[in-house]
Amino acid sequence: MADAAIERGLRAVGALADDAIDLADAALLLGALDLPEAPLARYRSHVDQLRADVAALAGADDTLERRRRHLNAVLFDGHGYAGDVESYDAPENANLLQVIDRRAGLPVSLGILYIHTARTQGWAVDGLAFPGHFLVRMDEGDRRVIVDPFHRGQALEAGHLRGLLKQFEGADAELAPAHYAPVGNRSILLRLQNNIKSRALQGGDGARAVAVLERMLLIAPDAGGLWYELGVLRGRLGTVKGAVEALERSLDCTLPDAARSRVEATLEQLATSLH
Repeated sequence: MADAAIERGLRAVGALADDAIDLADAALLLGALDLPEAPLARYRSHVDQLRADVAALAGADDTLERRRRHLNAVLFDGHGYAGDVESYDAPENANLLQVIDRRAGLPVSLGILYIHTARTQGWAVDGLAFPGHFLVRMDEGDRRVIVDPFHRGQALEAGHLRGLLKQFEGADAELAPAHYAPVGNRSILLRLQNNIKSRALQGGDGARAVAVLERMLLIAPDAGGLWYELGVLRGRLGTVKGAVEALERSLDCTLPDAARSRVEATLEQLATSLH
């Protein structure tokens, strides 16, 4: 699939309402930007096989716990998916094509497969805004279970969640309603890409970080904060015209007053550098 066709597909995702986004397919398209020769049809077929395998196990009267066990039996026992503990920071863990090839990935990439497969059964499931470690919430009526897709779909009780939160936020951190709040499809995809961008920045590869930000903006064209970040990075790399364009785009988006002032100040600095 040519790069231009992949980008058109992602721009189409960017124009969709959040709940209309096909989470797994959008993640496959993002991965294909780095692997444009990959046979997308084969990966789409695998995703559909996950759906069929769970459907073969599921019953009309399954409880929430049975649903979780069906998903775990297919994804982890049947197809061999696992969290990549040994090479957690490997970029392959955030590319869904390579996650499927390797059967290993990050919490968010495995979570995308988990969520998508559950939703194909008509089950209520969402990603959570949990810091540092992507989690999944499954609901049925007034019951819910929090699942860790990185650790073979383990169900997490409040004690597990509290320990996990303190691991990422410090010993004084306490669980709050926000940690159980669902996040939208677009946010999940951005979280996936943010892993790649962060590792590029940590490795001093600004050009790679810019490329990842540009693809993030294909699916989230109204994200003013991303446009600002892109403008700053382009400016650091000496691409002043591109930096100005990105910053001006950020001003077209909804921004808090403080962020808008920051963008305007950065634009003034860049204008000075042009004279």
